[in-house]
Amino acid sequence: MNKYFKHIIPSAIFLFSTGILASCVGDLDVTPIDPNIRPTANGDALFNKCYANIAVAGNGGATGDCDIDGLDGGTTGFVRQMWNSNELTTDEAICHWGDAGIEQFDYNTYDASHPMLNGYFARLTTGITYCNDYLKNINEDATKTAEIRFVRALEYYLLMDAFGNVPFAETLSEPTMKTRPEMYEWLVKELTEIEPNLSEAQPKKSSDANYGRVDKASAWMLLARLYLNAQVYTGTPQWAKAAEYAKKIMDSAYKLNTKKVNGWSAYQMLFMGDNGETDAAYEAIFPILQDGLKTTSWGTTTFLTASTFDGNMHASIHDKSVVNGLSGQTWGGNRCRPDLLKRFFPNKEVPNVSSIEMPTKDYAHDDRAIFDGKDRKLDNGKGAIGKFTDGFATAKFINIKTDGSAGHSLTFSDADFFFFRKAEAYLIYAEATARANGNHLTPEGIAAVKTLRERANAEPKTNFTLSELCDEWSREFYFEGIRRPTLIRFGFFGGDNNYNWTYKGGVKEGRSFSASKNIFAIPSNYVKDAIKQNPNY
Repeated sequence: MNKYFKHIIPSAIFLFSTGILASCVGDLDVTPIDPNIRPTANGDALFNKCYANIAVAGNGGATGDCDIDGLDGGTTGFVRQMWNSNELTTDEAICHWGDAGIEQFDYNTYDASHPMLNGYFARLTTGITYCNDYLKNINEDATKTAEIRFVRALEYYLLMDAFGNVPFAETLSEPTMKTRPEMYEWLVKELTEIEPNLSEAQPKKSSDANYGRVDKASAWMLLARLYLNAQVYTGTPQWAKAAEYAKKIMDSAYKLNTKKVNGWSAYQMLFMGDNGETDAAYEAIFPILQDGLKTTSWGTTTFLTASTFDGNMHASIHDKSVVNGLSGQTWGGNRCRPDLLKRFFPNKEVPNVSSIEMPTKDYAHDDRAIFDGKDRKLDNGKGAIGKFTDGFATAKFINIKTDGSAGHSLTFSDADFFFFRKAEAYLIYAEATARANGNHLTPEGIAAVKTLRERANAEPKTNFTLSELCDEWSREFYFEGIRRPTLIRFGFFGGDNNYNWTYKGGVKEGRSFSASKNIFAIPSNYVKDAIKQNPNY
């Protein structure tokens, strides 16, 4: 197999011509577009396709056929819809685009007809089908089989987290319905079973063999997430298990990126165009691979970069003519809610920096505060129908490289998306040990948080309440697609609570909405036979 996994994924584009699954339906019983095509099993191509479903829209990358009908390929991107559902619904991000479904995300008014949730559901279930097909027809190498079982488990985890009770099948057959607790138990068993057959936990760069493929640390991290959210999923907490698996990752060979390069902070390097080539890659436990020429997508880091910039922003610290490392990809859509900005300032007063570009990390004394306030106001104006300058922008995701060299393409990003970062284990450990200790952080938990804050050159802090730890999750992981489940776990999302944010529930001052919104509606076209709709939808 080719040494560079980043360059293997494009081989999935040949699946249609070789007869491997080329699907445009989203249930768990995917069939070829053309009924005259009979799938034939090409092991490497189907193996790559299981991974490629996460990285690209379909055969041919950004400009080829999409695996999902009903939405354009970029909109159905795995990362894009995970991000939309977990960020636009929260206290971090808001968007003013008129695309169907955006305002409903912004205002927490989504229902069973939501087109983007339909696309997300289809993306996940189609990916599960590819994995089931591989496991049925190939299943010849123990390590590869374990990897594909992990990819399937990850997609089932995201399906369960978003939609609660979900359709389930381990073969190419009609799905049955699993409750959320049943799905949780299956995931724990599945991940525990496959872990011995996965490769040893070993960080890699893009020049190393098998960069981008999962290993034991991926299973540990997903188990740590599952156990951290066990009370949400099953009603029974598993704090000790969450801490145990987080500690495995903390003690593993994976490394936090702590050394800045050419003036770029260690934190910013995690989201740059060469993050797979620098030491930032050693923090990435499961990088989703992107290459501006060979693995292209409108729904991964190109989306995260282009959607958060307009042409008046300039993110380079060395060349102020450079916007974001792409040419013409300044979509001006996703911006920050003021609640996110205020989190970086202890006195909750964001300084007036409207005439200064990219200033906030210096004012906040925190390298993670990568925000642009030039010619902007903190206020989101009319929210979903406002404009991009109503609210600060973030320049967290960029296609600029630490050495100043150009990307492989001016249209698509080279930046990989780090689905898991080692940093997450530190916060899981801090939170799990605190909850097991009467909601008080332990000395070891405080030390874990301190490690991340020191990396960010943040001001020292010696103690945290549980609510302050929720803020720390946001400071470290804002705009990375995990905020909704974090708020749910802390009791700050749906239901009666005193935690409001700008435009929560559709009003500027924020208001509570039903706890039933903690899970999304199963798209109406999937509700049939054994598949039942979630309550209150």
